[in-house]
Amino acid sequence: MMADNSPTAHYEEQAKNILKGELKRRGITYAVLAEKLNERGAHDSERNLANKISRGSFTAAFFMMCMDVIGVRQVSLET
Repeated sequence: MMADNSPTAHYEEQAKNILKGELKRRGITYAVLAEKLNERGAHDSERNLANKISRGSFTAAFFMMCMDVIGVRQVSLET
């Protein structure tokens, strides 16, 4: 688990919140996200995705892949 004073903690939290918000906005569950990612060759289970997203410690590539498969074309970094 990352310490709150980590230089990336704020950005991990922001990425997690953006991803969770976009999933919720589109009504996409972790199970559906897992199916969509599986179609692209990323084999994460629903539980694994939930844990990964909850931690917020995923790669930029994972974030971009998730945004792509759920149809997000623009992301605002405004908080």
